[in-house]
Amino acid sequence: QVQPVESGGGLVQPGGSLRLTCAATGSSRTITYMAWYFQPPGKQRTWIADINSDGITNYLDSVKGRFTVSRDNARNTMYFEMTSLKFDDMGVYYCFVSDGREGYWGRGTQVIVSS
Repeated sequence: QVQPVESGGGLVQPGGSLRLTCAATGSSRTITYMAWYFQPPGKQRTWIADINSDGITNYLDSVKGRFTVSRDNARNTMYFEMTSLKFDDMGVYYCFVSDGREGYWGRGTQVIVSS
């Protein structure tokens, strides 16, 4: 059973930065696909970025140029470098991973953008 665990969320001022981490524990093989989802308060969870095992990334337009996805395949770990954070970036960030057979959700990490 694979269990993604997010970390790195917290309180940040507008214009600040954070680095989120998603560690997929309990996996005996490399996670082929990893993605970040975002759920603002009172809204639906939305895909915002992903990366495959070859390092190919995709981004939602609203975060492109500000957020960067990377991964360490050897550690089944994904990172999310977030810069120039805005009030609209506030919410819960979820990690989704797949081993090519099943998908697994993390519990989320909260990002609060406040002055």
